[in-house]
Amino acid sequence: MDSSPHKLYHVHGFDSRQYLEHYFSDKPDMAFRDDTLKFLIENLRQVFAVGHINGDILVDLSTGSIIHHLFSASEFFKNIIVLKVNNRCIMELKRWVDERTGAFYWGHTSTFLQEKEEQSDQSEDKEGKVRSAIQHVVKCDLEKENMTDPLVLPPADCVISAGLLDAISKDQDNYIRYLRKFSRLLNPGGHLILIGVLDSTYFIVGKDKYHVFTYDEDFVRKVLVGEGFIIDYFKVKERTAATVINDYKSIIFIVAHKEK
Repeated sequence: MDSSPHKLYHVHGFDSRQYLEHYFSDKPDMAFRDDTLKFLIENLRQVFAVGHINGDILVDLSTGSIIHHLFSASEFFKNIIVLKVNNRCIMELKRWVDERTGAFYWGHTSTFLQEKEEQSDQSEDKEGKVRSAIQHVVKCDLEKENMTDPLVLPPADCVISAGLLDAISKDQDNYIRYLRKFSRLLNPGGHLILIGVLDSTYFIVGKDKYHVFTYDEDFVRKVLVGEGFIIDYFKVKERTAATVINDYKSIIFIVAHKEK
């Protein structure tokens, strides 16, 4: 029996809208703006702009119903397949994709990206491009050998995972096992973009506290190399958020490619 006092994201699920409001909204008191929004958008824009990461298929395995990390990706991939472990996150994401009433507002993030690209005076529809690129939103079971069984996904040119490995892994062996599953989705030579938090133990959504696997920079570097990845880009941002709803010390942004 699991002895952790905290809930598990992929087992218990959570309120996906509250998660977005707490960690990604445009509210003036949203403490994580520099960490969860600007840091990710800036680094994603930078690595995609180089032009080495592109192709037909990108698979996204991330927590909640976030989409801001896909803005830059949608410029370089024709098809985005989003995998989610729970139905509430799927419903929340589809509400935005289908532009239904009550969808979460992401305009602040697309505006920020346009400003970084010096395109704030242009009418380019960043969100529309993401909507067009998201071809499938698929329920997955992380414990199955084929996570999307009975559906077999085509090999991906890139996999993005933001926060998910941290939330689902109970220990080091768990982390390695799930990372191995994610990497099997890649073509030989494909790229993995991994976003996580260092030295964290929990995050809170509403009244519920959720488990986070605690690890450091040295651990994740060794694991990636051990799984056959070459690390191309590694950035660490020290925490700036002043709030007790999450206890991470730093955010990491990693790009690695699978050896052929």
